[in-house]
Amino acid sequence: MDTNIIIDVLQNREPWCVSGKEIFLSVARKEHSGCITAKESADIHFFAKKQFKGEENVDDKARQILIKLFSLFEVLDTTEADCKNALSFPNNDYEDAIMIETALRSGVECIITRNTEHFSESPVKVYTPEEFVRIMEDQRM
Repeated sequence: MDTNIIIDVLQNREPWCVSGKEIFLSVARKEHSGCITAKESADIHFFAKKQFKGEENVDDKARQILIKLFSLFEVLDTTEADCKNALSFPNNDYEDAIMIETALRSGVECIITRNTEHFSESPVKVYTPEEFVRIMEDQRM
């Protein structure tokens, strides 16, 4: 799962959170497995802290979100090789290239993102959340 999908759900960003929540529920029901990268966890923490800005215990609240996410999603390590390989990946977004390399090495089946253009050269299948929800619905039939 790309960071944008996680943040859509956590911050209830309409209209994108709807399909993201369906994917979260599918992972919670163990119908599908879900993964985030270790690097994403730091980004999610950053965005969670921004979400709670001005409140008390901002860092604690952000960490609690990560604890919940870690109970749902597997965290994939990003290696030095992933980072180096991403440098030569034909993609204009290094961060997304790292995700592709991590996904490829880890053997995940697909990447779910709203930003499919950054993943157009990915050897790993890429779906929007809406596309993946349709696939889930087809599998249930």
